[in-house]
Amino acid sequence: MNVLDLSDGLEDVPVLIENNSTVQRFPEFKYSPDNVGGPGCTVDPSELTLPGCSCLSHSCSTESCSCLQTHRWAYDSAGTLLDLRQTDSGYYSPVFECNALCTCSDTCSNRVVQRGLRLRLEVFCTRNRGWGVRALDSIPRGTFVCEYAGEVISFEEARRRQLSQTSEESNYIIAVREHGGTGSITETFVDPAVVGNVGRFLNHSCLPNLFMLPVRVHSIVPRLALFAGQDINAQEELTFDYSGGYSNQPPMELLSEQSATAIHASWTHGFQRKACHCGANKCTQFLPLDLSILS
Repeated sequence: MNVLDLSDGLEDVPVLIENNSTVQRFPEFKYSPDNVGGPGCTVDPSELTLPGCSCLSHSCSTESCSCLQTHRWAYDSAGTLLDLRQTDSGYYSPVFECNALCTCSDTCSNRVVQRGLRLRLEVFCTRNRGWGVRALDSIPRGTFVCEYAGEVISFEEARRRQLSQTSEESNYIIAVREHGGTGSITETFVDPAVVGNVGRFLNHSCLPNLFMLPVRVHSIVPRLALFAGQDINAQEELTFDYSGGYSNQPPMELLSEQSATAIHASWTHGFQRKACHCGANKCTQFLPLDLSILS
């Protein structure tokens, strides 16, 4: 692994590591910009399983594109996420980007997450929260920052991995629960502990500057995309709420059809929760812990 580029050339933009990060040992893992199939995964995340639109224009419009008509989210010409509104029912609509079967241009404005990392990010050693990620340049609100990529695993494998951990180990698994209109729930479990990308180093905050949206591109398996929820300054640490909430709002499971519940917190047989050191004024004092996987 190149000591200057965490991705070892797999990202179009190098992921830097702070040169003086010698306080703690850097974790060993295999870098992957995209999700990969892990134990129990029944659908290859790289397999093309979604239909495409028949738009012949340079860039798709919400009036005619079958991909865009499925949700109220949209990107502007610069790739910024627009229309951050809820539906009338109080739920966010699912997000679908144009894919390889679409007849629109490769430069279509509805192709953002699939283009991968475009920002300069740096992994650094924080004062009291281990490794973290910061922006090297300012990031406007609505900008796609990075994915939370890793192994896509089954519920059973997620439960096995969490139960096998010691109290000293951290759990990187994120459970995404998407609530359908008919009452159905689709669950996706992503673990970047062994195979993952820069997203695995993002810290939790009870008052984060990023929020997560499941975005589908080529596959029915969602990509866990992180967007800037506000304007972010250069050198500012990038954080998201592991429970799926944003800016001290309830978790997305209560607000939307897409819910991301992270279980980074360490596991012990006494269900011990890990202390939160985010420093927010309304800090909940503990990192989120999803006990549903342990039941």
